[in-house]
Amino acid sequence: MKHQTKPTIMILGSGHLANWGADRINYRMDDVLAPKRQAELQQLAEQLARFKPTKIAVEVDKHWEAELQEEYKGYLQDNFQLKPHEIHQIGFRLAKQMGHPKVHCVDYLRDDPMIREDREDHLTDYGAFAETNDQEHLMGPPPTGKMTQDEDGTIWIEPEKYEPIVDMYIRMNQDEKIRTNLRDYLRIARIGLRDEYPGANWVAHFWYNRNLKTFVNLSRITESEDERILLIIGAGHLGFLKQIVEDSEVYHIESPLQYLKADEVETH
Repeated sequence: MKHQTKPTIMILGSGHLANWGADRINYRMDDVLAPKRQAELQQLAEQLARFKPTKIAVEVDKHWEAELQEEYKGYLQDNFQLKPHEIHQIGFRLAKQMGHPKVHCVDYLRDDPMIREDREDHLTDYGAFAETNDQEHLMGPPPTGKMTQDEDGTIWIEPEKYEPIVDMYIRMNQDEKIRTNLRDYLRIARIGLRDEYPGANWVAHFWYNRNLKTFVNLSRITESEDERILLIIGAGHLGFLKQIVEDSEVYHIESPLQYLKADEVETH
């Protein structure tokens, strides 16, 4: 019986290097455009290059595909300056290094036609429900570290010490970290009482839905069993997305941890 081969995927969970402040709790990152951080990002790219990706996919909705490709084209021609987020700093940098003609958008982040725009907020506002119904324990334990809050309510965890980029990615992609991430979302899903399920509604209709469609988009850019796809995506996606990819049995999965080596990083 002939052994059936599969395309290979490696999912790199990332922090949001540009401090977008879009998450419920955000981890502050210092200036990645500083020379020391740029050297660390180059070392990260060189380590990831050992995976030999045939395609690089990023956390950008497919609606922005044309704009992203224009930016990447400009970068290839040395007339576009990379912005501080991970899509450019890791995705573009590595794609150029590997000689790729494009970077692939696989996220699904838009108003879903399957979800009514006129729905009542309380159906998915699990945070407000938890606060008013003594279920804040289901929001998860408070993060460790110094916490600050902007005037607009954005919550930040401030770094306690300097952490090299490669060390940071090793930490974020540990198996236990990924399992904890999945448990956190399943805990949020439990928020609700009686016939009200705001937690489950949000997790199912927004978060799981987004990750499932990201997986579908990944499968659509996979053209042969020889593909080696690197996906760079927010670490918060790893719990559900890795589970979906594993259970699909479409891909052979490699961990970024086998390529990331902290002891290879030069310190200056």
